[in-house]
Amino acid sequence: ISDHNIQLNGFYSLGEWRRFLFIPYLLMFLLCTTANSILIFLIISRRSLHSPMFVLIGVMAVLDLCMPMFAVPNMLLSFLFDWNQISLLGCLMQIFWVQFVGTFQSTLLMWMALDRFFAICRPLSYHKHMQITNFMKFVIVPVLRNGLMNIVLIYLAGKLHFCLKNEIDHCFCEHMGLVQLACQDTTVNNILGLSVALLIPTADFIFITISYAIIFTSVIKSGKSNWKAINTCVTHIIVLTFSLIFVLTAFVSYRTRNYVSPNSRIFISTMYVLFPCCFNPIIYGVRTKEIRQQFLKLFNNVKVFSQ
Repeated sequence: ISDHNIQLNGFYSLGEWRRFLFIPYLLMFLLCTTANSILIFLIISRRSLHSPMFVLIGVMAVLDLCMPMFAVPNMLLSFLFDWNQISLLGCLMQIFWVQFVGTFQSTLLMWMALDRFFAICRPLSYHKHMQITNFMKFVIVPVLRNGLMNIVLIYLAGKLHFCLKNEIDHCFCEHMGLVQLACQDTTVNNILGLSVALLIPTADFIFITISYAIIFTSVIKSGKSNWKAINTCVTHIIVLTFSLIFVLTAFVSYRTRNYVSPNSRIFISTMYVLFPCCFNPIIYGVRTKEIRQQFLKLFNNVKVFSQ
């Protein structure tokens, strides 16, 4: 297999109908790139959006813009022209970048929760904590954790000896899909894959849950109607919930005996790459007053200019 291409056979059971998948996936890809590009432009160009919270939302938009780039163009070519082959190196790189960006999405939500914690529970020292030099101590450890764990995961997957079978029932390369092609014991790979899931998104989720529990308790105890802050937290929780549902469903369906059909499992996996990236900027744009106002100003300016 190291000398040959890997065949990605996602949705092949649909036969001729498979080509029509090009349309919804292209529309989602265009929505993702357009919505995130507008959000990034607004945050860079509007001085009123240069606070730490909006910078973090801007970084989220950059990640959401990058995430589908590593998987969706190949999928679209596959649907339209049946270009279903990828080299082992290309497959490993695809797994690395999808997982690397994916883990940073959950870590970024953790940083956002930290920002809200300082803003609501430590308002007097908020600017001190959110200065880049102080905030870096919350950045360095998760960045090293995400990078090292994903590098080790890909390195061990690349060292496996593969059988003659080179077909993965998926639209893009996933770690477990590739590992299942190996002719040797893959216990270490399975344990490491499980560890990455437990030590990155699950650990981030626990930290986020504790942060929001403290935030809500603090707001209730203070008796202040801090609904703006609570509204921002609710936005983060909506984004986090959708992301976790897709990631965990795809993760569990690969590793347990279940009645999930192959097409349903592939669909869920493609959604955890695309769905959050499409709807994060819309959720933030609609629910965050400052971003909404700046977007309406931009829209009005474009409308006036075009007349």
